Amino acid sequence: MGKHVTDRVFTPVDRQRYRDKMQRGLDALARMLADGNFSFPAQQMGLEMELCLVDERLEPSMTNAVVLEKIDDPAFTTELGQQNIELNVEPHLLAGDTALDLERRLHSALRLADSGAHDAGAKVVMIGTLPTLRSTHFDPHWLSHQVRYAQLNEQIFLAKGEEMLLDMEGVALGDGPAEHLRSYADSILPESACTSVQLHLQVRPEDFAAHWNAAQCLAGVQLAIGANSPFLLGKALWHETRVPLFLQATDTRPEELKNQGVRPRVWFGERWITSIFDLFEENVRYFPALLPEPVEEDPIAALEAGRAPTLAELRLHNGTIWRWNRPVYDLVDGVPHLRVENRVLPAGPSVLDTVANAAFFYGAQRALTEQDRPLWTQMSFEAAEENFYTGARHGLEAHQYWPGAGWIAPEELVLRRLLPMAREGLRACGVSEAVADRYLGVIEQRCLRRQTGASWQRDVVARLESRGQDRYTALNGMLQRYQEMSNSGEPVHNWPVE
Repeated sequence: MGKHVTDRVFTPVDRQRYRDKMQRGLDALARMLADGNFSFPAQQMGLEMELCLVDERLEPSMTNAVVLEKIDDPAFTTELGQQNIELNVEPHLLAGDTALDLERRLHSALRLADSGAHDAGAKVVMIGTLPTLRSTHFDPHWLSHQVRYAQLNEQIFLAKGEEMLLDMEGVALGDGPAEHLRSYADSILPESACTSVQLHLQVRPEDFAAHWNAAQCLAGVQLAIGANSPFLLGKALWHETRVPLFLQATDTRPEELKNQGVRPRVWFGERWITSIFDLFEENVRYFPALLPEPVEEDPIAALEAGRAPTLAELRLHNGTIWRWNRPVYDLVDGVPHLRVENRVLPAGPSVLDTVANAAFFYGAQRALTEQDRPLWTQMSFEAAEENFYTGARHGLEAHQYWPGAGWIAPEELVLRRLLPMAREGLRACGVSEAVADRYLGVIEQRCLRRQTGASWQRDVVARLESRGQDRYTALNGMLQRYQEMSNSGEPVHNWPVE
């Protein structure tokens, strides 16, 4: 996002010109969708994973520049905070046994990353929020040293006009009371605590709406069975604390605009869609540009010259609106294509869990798109949004609304309905039975044993505190066990609490 952004002051003329360019980009996109000018040789998927760096004491290690130099692989890039790096896996076909290859590639990449981190005196952790983070790690000087991060930080604070408030009511840990976090930050670095996995799926333009709507339907149950972010700044908060944290850490709205109903930039959405155009049009209509730096290309002129436009302004603007399921327009060798980017899941707990989460999502999403009566015609968008926030807050203790089942426990919904659907969907994608058995079996066992990364972390910390440890000592001890189990390759449902 914004790799071409320069260090400059944006003027009112810049913003007006940028708005005009985005509107022209929308016009070009509408023409391309009408003419069918998109590539779709075969269905491909891609994956990005954000990772944390820690030192020998398991505290955040602000060494990403050094670690990336040691790794020396273009698959790894910077992220917002100096304690983060990101792994980008090249796109590959979804069909056949390629998920097994993905699992091997992830293991190999993480070994490479850990070797590079070791040379820099650090270790790599695959987790949704790093429990040893403290408020001092959100000081602005810990931003990664790229212009785009500094510009984004500056523009968000200019728009907001005041410090960021992190204000979250947690879910009680053990027999204790619910814990409450209230903390101020003078940078957007709290967002760097949200380490996630992003799943990309290339789709035909005419299929995009169905895939996006299906992804929105699944977001709540994805969180309920995949939560892995229960602690922040020493507090036991939501099972997937990334959800409220991301919303608050990038919120450009002061209280008065919130009270007026102005939409946040971390957004679930507000309606089912009929085209990818709906989402890009909402971006332009509702959200001011944060980085209004236009390029010289005229997208309409490019079309008329027989070239696919880059739509640079629409794409950069889209990168500053953090939908949980994001539309993507991209070019490969000058040929455009469309993707759904699922941004719901946290990193970890293990590579096997990560690939299992992906297989479950892709299979269930495909099955939902092929139903004679689409699920999103049977439930309100508000119900899907409630599922999302309930799943994030309570994990497996949540209840989800599902047409034909009413309010149902997430593990029951998965075991009775979604796992059979996911198997059918993977089969429709050409995925082998061996792949479906391996990865859907992990999801099945996680539901049967009712243990996610979040529930395991909470149980271990509660156990350590019952033995007299204070919170930060317990968090450190839990993280040490977490890292050992994650490195072992065992899926989280097999991790012992003792």
